Amino acid sequence: MVKKIKKTKKKIKKLVKTSRKIKSKKKVKTKKVGTKKSATKKPLKKTRRSNNIKPNNKTRGEKKMSAEALKVSSALDSSHLKVEFPYKAKYGNFINGKFVEPLSGKYFDNPSPISNEIICSVARSNEKDVESALDAAHAAFKEWGKTDITTRSNIMMKIADVLEQNKDMLAVAECLDNGKPIRECMAADIALVIDHWRYFAGVIRAEEGSVAEISNSQYSYNIPEPLGVVAQIVPWNFPLLMATWKLAPALAAGNCSVLKPAEQTPASIMVMMELIGDLLPPGVVNIVSGFGLEAGKPLASSKRVAKVAFTGETTTGRLIMQYAAQNIIPITLELGGKSPNIFFEDIMDKDDDFLDKCVEGFVMFNLNQGEVCTCPSRALVQESIYDKFMEKCIARTKAVIQDNPLKMETMIGAQASVEQMEKIKSYLDLGKKEGAKVLAGGDVGKLNSGLEKGNYIQPTIFETDNKSRISQEEIFGPVVSVIKFKDEAEALEIANDTLYGLGAGVWTRNGNIAYRMGRAIQAGIVWTNCYHAYPAHSPFGGYKQSGVGRETHKMMLNHYRQNKNLHVSYAEKKLGFF
Repeated sequence: MVKKIKKTKKKIKKLVKTSRKIKSKKKVKTKKVGTKKSATKKPLKKTRRSNNIKPNNKTRGEKKMSAEALKVSSALDSSHLKVEFPYKAKYGNFINGKFVEPLSGKYFDNPSPISNEIICSVARSNEKDVESALDAAHAAFKEWGKTDITTRSNIMMKIADVLEQNKDMLAVAECLDNGKPIRECMAADIALVIDHWRYFAGVIRAEEGSVAEISNSQYSYNIPEPLGVVAQIVPWNFPLLMATWKLAPALAAGNCSVLKPAEQTPASIMVMMELIGDLLPPGVVNIVSGFGLEAGKPLASSKRVAKVAFTGETTTGRLIMQYAAQNIIPITLELGGKSPNIFFEDIMDKDDDFLDKCVEGFVMFNLNQGEVCTCPSRALVQESIYDKFMEKCIARTKAVIQDNPLKMETMIGAQASVEQMEKIKSYLDLGKKEGAKVLAGGDVGKLNSGLEKGNYIQPTIFETDNKSRISQEEIFGPVVSVIKFKDEAEALEIANDTLYGLGAGVWTRNGNIAYRMGRAIQAGIVWTNCYHAYPAHSPFGGYKQSGVGRETHKMMLNHYRQNKNLHVSYAEKKLGFF
């Protein structure tokens, strides 16, 4: 445990509010921003049924946010995990260090993808709520921006400790909010959340500025300074992790934040703030929930933010760029992908652990229900090994267990929303109409035991070519297009034949092939003999239409800072020009 910061220090007294003991342990969730287009010609209707907002009045009991949890079915029971139901019935916005009612008094219902039961209600914010959050952030920045690095680092380490103490509760909260398997929440999402907070807490302690000697009497000092108040909009596929990817470097660099979670997964972040809110000075982090046009647009287009960071789909990313251009502020965008996962013939030279690893690498398209921007949704398999390798991959895919995400043995859970499930289903229909051969799955998942109304899609393998729409458009589900290639040159041509350039995978026993392909593939990250690795010290971001800038790694700090150059002359004599 990190030692408590001494209250005797005047500087810290200004920054850290009187600590209140955390009474309840809660969980955090997030989701992906932006509405995905259907593969069908007609746009899909909104399927979130519970957006009827009731006025905030005494007669309907809406004056105060309820601390009681809603009653849910046994399908959402987490007692076998020794975790109580993590959500209250209602959450307001987290502004200036406390939870507050939305100024309109409006809320919207938040269903769990597992069964589509309502698990809580969340503030339906508008521009006035965004302005209130910006007021708090600007007031806090006056002190937080000048905080010494040691203080910021210690606070962030304390945040990591508290999250670690409540990791199982947070995992259950994320599972309920997003629908992903609890084993992924525990082993990946929450573990990475904790590690990223610690990473950025540590890396700022080791940083140094630079001094350049211009002459024996002139020196150039380069000092990184925070931008100020930043806007951050996070997606629904990794709610807590994506929030951490943005919050941790922003705070480490000395900024204050107004963050909007995705409306599909707005609740888990509120649970996280219940845990860590007391550790931060009021106003340093503000969370405003709501819909894109009502809350996201006012935040992203505000003239009061110094930067916008967005993760979501490419169409929305273009709008964010337009808003930023109007205000002439920097942005970071992490957008879509259609990542190639390339398997060369030498992987079949031996029937060993490495081959088994390669098969698992193929089946990685099912991780997080395929709702990953870097999902290996195009599998390129060399012709000479195609039949034998695909036999193993199909068998492994059919063995994937789809069940209640709260069960530890479940390997693939529920899609994040009804809308997303319908979008994926439209692509399954499209693939069949295009003539793609279904090698596995190809339909919605039919589950029972209280999961009949949940959002489930079967793990699906299509055999097709790279020109098909299912090979070119981002589906964002557990669907992979398998494409044959003859040689290294053709593999590279197919791999780069896409609008996107976020991630790629190369599987081979030949180091020379691995290096050549890794350098030639147009993608921000190329995994070699592995996939879906997201450590804090590995930069993440894309080429082409997959985004601008990078997430994670210490280089991320400079996305939240600007350089102050102090050019100093120590000479006493004039230059002699005038």
